[in-house]
Amino acid sequence: MDDIRPKLPPKPERFMDTLRLHIRKQGLSYRTEQTYTHWIKRFIHFHRLKHPADMGAAEVEAFLTHLSVQGLCATNTQRVALNAVAYLYKQFLGREIPDLDFKLAKKHRRLPIVYGREEVFAVLGHLQGVFRLQVELMYGSGLRSAELLSLRIKDVDFGSNNIFVRGGKGNKDRTTLLPKGMVEDIQRQIKHVSLLHQQDLLAGYGSVYLPDALDRKYPNAAKQLAWQYLFPANAISKCPRSGIYRRHHMHSSTLTRQVNSAVRKAGINKPARCHAFRHSFATHLRTIQELLGHSDVSTTEIYTHVVNRGDKGVLSPSDRLRNFHKIEEAGANYFVGSKIEEVQALSLLASS
Repeated sequence: MDDIRPKLPPKPERFMDTLRLHIRKQGLSYRTEQTYTHWIKRFIHFHRLKHPADMGAAEVEAFLTHLSVQGLCATNTQRVALNAVAYLYKQFLGREIPDLDFKLAKKHRRLPIVYGREEVFAVLGHLQGVFRLQVELMYGSGLRSAELLSLRIKDVDFGSNNIFVRGGKGNKDRTTLLPKGMVEDIQRQIKHVSLLHQQDLLAGYGSVYLPDALDRKYPNAAKQLAWQYLFPANAISKCPRSGIYRRHHMHSSTLTRQVNSAVRKAGINKPARCHAFRHSFATHLRTIQELLGHSDVSTTEIYTHVVNRGDKGVLSPSDRLRNFHKIEEAGANYFVGSKIEEVQALSLLASS
C-alpha cells in the first residue's frame, strides 16, 4: 500500500513530518509529496545533514550543479529537484531565494519506446489471465500503470464505453476510451472481484481504502462493490494510514515482472516497460492529447516522429489489433513489414 499517505502525528515535531503536513495542507498529491520529500532529503544529506534554515542560495546552487556535473542527471530531473527545494524555502520556510547561478543539465530529447502492432500481439501471446487483460487495457486505453492499478469498478462505464481516470498525473481527472473488444473480459474480471469481495466480507474484511475524506462522507461506500479495485491484490494487508487490514490493489512490481518476462519470451529487442504500451497507444491511435491527459500539446508532440498525422481516432488500438488479426485469419494480410496499410484495412473493418 505504498500509494497511501501514512498517518502523521497530530502535532509533528520532526522536520520531515512537519514538512509533509504542510504539503498536505496545500492540497498537493501524494505523488508530489513523495517527490518533494525525496529531493529535500537528498539536498539535506548532500550538505551533511545541515538544517535548511542554516543554508541559502549558495548551498542550493552547489546541490543543483552537483546533480548536473557529477550526477549527470537529465534536465527534467534537475528541474524537479529545483522545484522541491524552491517549495522548501518559499512555501515552507517562507524565505525568498534570489536568482540562482548553477550549471544547467544538458537537455536531451529522448524518443519514447514504442512497440509495433505485431510486437504488442506477440507480448500478449505470452501473458495469461489478469496480466494479459491489464497489458491490453494499457495499450487499448493509454493508461499509465499506476492509473490502471488504481481503477475501481465504478470507473468503468460500459454504457458510454469510457474509463474514468481519477487523480491521474498532476492529480487530474480525465476519461479515456474503453475498447469494445475487451468488454466481456472486463465484465468477467468484475465477476471475479465480486466473488472475492463476498469472501472478504464473510471473513470480516471487505472495507477498501477511500481517498481524502470520502470514508467520512460516505461511511458505507468502502464495503460496496462499486468502490472495490478492478485489479485487487492477492492478499489482505495492513493499511499504513488507518491500521485496518484490507485488500488493496495489485502492486506495480507484480505487473512489471510479468511484462519483463513476456517481452523477453516474445524475443523483442527493446526495453521492457509498462509505459511503452501507453506510448504505443498514442502512436497507433495517431496521437491524442486529450486522451493522454497532457496539459501541454508539446508533451504529446514527441510521438509525431512515428506518425505524422493528427486528428482524433475513434477506434481503440486494441480493437484495431484484434480486428486486423481476424482479417489475417480470414486470409487477407494487410501487414507490410511492421506497418499496416490502414486505409485498406479500415475500409474492410468498416464493412465487417
